[in-house]
Amino acid sequence: MKLVPLGDRVVLKQIAAEETTKSGIVLPGQAQEKPQQAEVVAVGPGGVIDGKEVTMQVKVGDKVIYSKYSGTDVKLEKEEYIIVKQSDILAVVEE
Repeated sequence: MKLVPLGDRVVLKQIAAEETTKSGIVLPGQAQEKPQQAEVVAVGPGGVIDGKEVTMQVKVGDKVIYSKYSGTDVKLEKEEYIIVKQSDILAVVEE
């Protein structure tokens, strides 16, 4: 099974959170902040959304930063994904 986003939607897979701080303190699961960095797994086709032409600016494999409280969490075949609008993606992380 695979997720195929529609319109200007993007499917993200969260990148695992750091379990220790820079100073070496180990954080229990509940103390960790939900990371806002994710990898793009699938990208919708774009097109005319609400009367405006939308071109997709991210591609599969990009690492991105997205808005903290955006998107819809989805669990599919024991994997967790987040589906967000492209406008909820704040930046692409380039290495």
